[in-house]
Amino acid sequence: MKIEHVAIWCNCLETMKLFYQRYFDAKCSDIYKNPEKKFSSYFLTLPDGPRIELMNMDSFQVLPADPYIQFTGLAHIAFSLGSEEKVNQMTERFTADGFKLLDGPRWTGDGYYESVILDPEGNRLELTV
Repeated sequence: MKIEHVAIWCNCLETMKLFYQRYFDAKCSDIYKNPEKKFSSYFLTLPDGPRIELMNMDSFQVLPADPYIQFTGLAHIAFSLGSEEKVNQMTERFTADGFKLLDGPRWTGDGYYESVILDPEGNRLELTV
């Protein structure tokens, strides 16, 4: 068994699509549109096979934009980069490009080397070994 994909509601599909293509080398499907539901989505395939679905629909509700407040539901997406050096490099790249760093890079108490950044819409992304 494996997780097939993770879905993220987005305010701006194009911004999010470009982010995941640029930083995670994701390959993107054509846009899917359902005019009746006013729904649109992209599927992004990461190099190792997992997929992320980016979705937008007129009726979805936006949560408050405070990255330090947590809500029930998806907490973060973790990306295994393979080494401490790659975690450090990606963290530096994100911060140099103006993305918010919430934590790290550091060793956690449960044995992970990680940093936590926010994607363009404030979703938490863990960069880990």
